[in-house]
Amino acid sequence: SSYAEKPVTSIGRSAFSSCSRLTSVRIPDSVTSIGDRAFRYCSNLTSVTIPDSVTSIEGWTFDYCGSLTSVTIPDSVTSIGKKAFAHCSSLTSVTIGNSVTSIGDLTFYDSVSLTSVTIPDSVTSIGNRAFEYCGLTSITFEGNAPSSLGAGVFKYLPIGATITVPVGATG
Repeated sequence: SSYAEKPVTSIGRSAFSSCSRLTSVRIPDSVTSIGDRAFRYCSNLTSVTIPDSVTSIEGWTFDYCGSLTSVTIPDSVTSIGKKAFAHCSSLTSVTIGNSVTSIGDLTFYDSVSLTSVTIPDSVTSIGNRAFEYCGLTSITFEGNAPSSLGAGVFKYLPIGATITVPVGATG
């Protein structure tokens, strides 16, 4: 996609923040970064397509997108910022790409409908309270535990939540 005959390479800070009529977003392949708060408070956003060209999702990007039900973070993304998907109360499905190395503080905080997550072995850092107050009952690590694990990462999960790690994993 282009604007004024120049390719769109990023979605800027707060670009669509509080657009309550926005229900669906398909980010163009030319975009490599999504700025902080870009879609924050888009209360009726139900679906978003993030292309393989995106390498970072900044903080608060989809914070308070209460109608968002699922998200696939492509393999091209290496970091997910602070509170990027916090307060997404309808979020039931998250696929984290195999190149993500960092999950920021409070990234999925209070996403109460999220019941399972798989953490790829590429993840080396999970920030403070990243999954606090989620509805997670199943957490699967595909490799070793991250070398940097913040405080309260899985705090206040439902009773009986399980964490699965592969045989021989360390950390």
